Amino acid sequence: MSEDKIIAIFLEIDDFCKEIDQFALKNQLLGDQVKRRNRNSQMCLSEMMTIYVGFHLSSKTNFKSYYHDVVIKDWKHLFPNLVSYERFNQTQNRIFVPLMMLIQSRFKGQCTGISYADSTTLPVCHIKREKQNKVFKGVAEKSKSTMGWFYGFKLHLIINDKGEILSFCFSKANVDDRDQKVMKVMTKDVFGKLFGDRGYIDQKLAEYLWNDGVELIYKVRKNMKKMNISDTDKILLRKRAVIESVNDELKNICSIQHTRHRSLQGFFNNAISALIAYQTFEKKPSIKISHELQQGKPLLLHAA
Repeated sequence: MSEDKIIAIFLEIDDFCKEIDQFALKNQLLGDQVKRRNRNSQMCLSEMMTIYVGFHLSSKTNFKSYYHDVVIKDWKHLFPNLVSYERFNQTQNRIFVPLMMLIQSRFKGQCTGISYADSTTLPVCHIKREKQNKVFKGVAEKSKSTMGWFYGFKLHLIINDKGEILSFCFSKANVDDRDQKVMKVMTKDVFGKLFGDRGYIDQKLAEYLWNDGVELIYKVRKNMKKMNISDTDKILLRKRAVIESVNDELKNICSIQHTRHRSLQGFFNNAISALIAYQTFEKKPSIKISHELQQGKPLLLHAA
């Protein structure tokens, strides 16, 4: 990753952090009047968040190796107040809430009326070592996907036709894709048509989303009656594989999935940073939709 890109990401994050600081000063609340030590950190919040996002844009798969070989050696002039790797890990709990606010306010796609939904597995260890895992004991769950059994979590995604992430949700591994609580959170700012695979077959869910202005369209099983949908919707449904490409880039390029987590906090920091890193891609998996197709005329479209 070039220095120009990491500088551009830092400037975007730093502007956001300045807005947070201004908001906090204008809306100061009375505390419990108990004096607490509140010493400023050597590294600012925007620097730490940039380093986390930069990890998922690098070719490194190990954060410790990335911090020592890239950040300390190559980016020392960009981050003059660097702390040790151990100290950096001790203060990582500061960035979780800002990362969540950042992706919601600065790195979120716009709904175009054509959206795709899917979920992907996020195992935290090998299935044979699920009972030995202490970091996620009582939090992660065991479940089965099309690739077999796994122990960990699920990432639910909704993207638009441009490949931009509209909404996401983390859940335990045994949570159904059709869970109304999950879909209610994810479709809050979504409208138009939502395309999914056979895992979203549920008449109650379709009716629930219809009342919120979202038309759920999915592939049916062989023993089911075919859905009465237009030729345009059939073409768009065939392009549902675009979200599979997004999941593939999140895992194989942004390294959202690995089994070296040492805390639940680190897991979420890693996952959200990976989503932000993906949103910075100039070219994302997408489909090109012609003006005639948007008006309802059945024309062919192709992957971008």
